[in-house]
Amino acid sequence: MPEYLIEPGLTIHYQDLNHNGNPGVMLLHGLGANSESWQLQTPALVSAGYRVIVPDLRGFGQSSYPGGFNNPKVMAADMVKLLKQLSFSKVHLIGISLGGTVALEMVIAEPALIESLIITNSFAKLRPKKVSLWLFYITRLILIHLVGIDTQADYVAKRLFPDPDQILLRTTFKHQVCQSNPSGYRSTMRALALFNISADTRKIQSPTLVITGENDSVVPPENQNELSALIPNAQQKVIRDAGHAVIVEKPNEFNQLILEFLQKQS
Repeated sequence: MPEYLIEPGLTIHYQDLNHNGNPGVMLLHGLGANSESWQLQTPALVSAGYRVIVPDLRGFGQSSYPGGFNNPKVMAADMVKLLKQLSFSKVHLIGISLGGTVALEMVIAEPALIESLIITNSFAKLRPKKVSLWLFYITRLILIHLVGIDTQADYVAKRLFPDPDQILLRTTFKHQVCQSNPSGYRSTMRALALFNISADTRKIQSPTLVITGENDSVVPPENQNELSALIPNAQQKVIRDAGHAVIVEKPNEFNQLILEFLQKQS
């Protein structure tokens, strides 16, 4: 797995698939996940001829965590540096959850670099209306700060994949979360609780597709509807009977949507 030393103490690991493909697509994972979470998408993108860059964000997977604030804005700066290091002049961005917030920060900071944007189960501002969701977020914060990353991973995995036949998905997700740097994870969670770029999303000019899992129990669909309404000319597609982990729950439907959107941009 290639790596890029951005600064002392910060090395970003990434996959570079189909190096001679064109154009480029960058995939940005969710909170606690890593580049492995996209393994049901990368073959489809490579087969379609794209060069696919799949990084581990700082503090997650194999990428290091130098300490300090770990928020979407600093992660976006990392990704911009990586793309420029790889000599991309433009790239299509696909992000899920945390990765969606990073993608939003990237297109706001470097609009000329982003050819198009696909945001999945993410938000410009996370302020749920249901008390049950607030309790879920607060419980996660308590577990990660006072108990440990393993227990928090188990708690989230059961919410993402509650069905008895989803044991493999729960196990895989927990394994990915436990690769995260605990301090980096905690810092990222706190940053997402305060994240709000609603005003800036109105300035986005890149063609944008918002994909929503109909039954998302982590980022409410109404938050995703608000995001779609904020971005000028954004499209929104809902994948039925899918939750927050739509990329592994409904990979065929998801892949069809992203490939159709990307082909239209070409």
